[in-house]
Amino acid sequence: MASDAEGIQAVLQALAAAVRAVIRLRDIGALLILFVLPGAAAHADPSALWRIVHDRCVPDEVERHDPAPCALVELSQGVARGYVVLKDRVGATQFLVLPTARITGIESPALLARGAPDYMQDAWAARRFVRARLSRSDLSLAVNSVYGRTQNQLHIHVDCLREDVRDALAQHRDDIGNAWQPFPVMLAGHRYLARRLVAPDFAGVNPFRMLANASPETRAHMGDYTLVAIGATFAGKPGFVLLADRADLARGDFASGESLQDHACTVAQRQPATAH
Repeated sequence: MASDAEGIQAVLQALAAAVRAVIRLRDIGALLILFVLPGAAAHADPSALWRIVHDRCVPDEVERHDPAPCALVELSQGVARGYVVLKDRVGATQFLVLPTARITGIESPALLARGAPDYMQDAWAARRFVRARLSRSDLSLAVNSVYGRTQNQLHIHVDCLREDVRDALAQHRDDIGNAWQPFPVMLAGHRYLARRLVAPDFAGVNPFRMLANASPETRAHMGDYTLVAIGATFAGKPGFVLLADRADLARGDFASGESLQDHACTVAQRQPATAH
């Protein structure tokens, strides 16, 4: 019996050593994700952006008057209506605008509520962080669908527009009316709906509501849609082209309007201009 007990003890000790080794490997793997592959860590946690806003940027601004790691924290109307501007890790010029309130994304009813904050206006105002010398038509705002994003906190991508998209919009400017209708050509391989908005900015204008009002079907499935706003000029008046695309997973369309942006901002190297 003594030999059996010793054998069992040896097996238990071996199992314990194996468990400790697995734990060590798990910890090493976690460290590799955090320090070697920081982008992977962000994608693994769909609340990563929210934690940056809620746990770091807002407290730093309130307690130390320092928005870091954000570029800006705006709380003049309180946390419920505030927003931050955060430099994205991808690209030289891409910034994100995020509410300081917990709003998951384009599907949130809070964006359609009466008196909802003008987050698209906040994002348009944040274009100054992208580049000082760009024309209106070179700048864009994009919100991805639930299928085209990795984060569950509303974030508006603010960056330069792809040159081929800018050229297509200019070529078909006269085909863009005051109601949603199919854009004549594909953009970045996808079919978009388009409409014009004649206004210098989004103050008092809610593009999310404009999209929801397109049809009862659209309102019922807002999370399926991506929304993009691009600076434009119509008959000498400043405005925007609004684009929307609905996800079609069977066709490989995740409704990621961000794909219309150029995070390398190639246009900035070719067309110096004064921002509007």
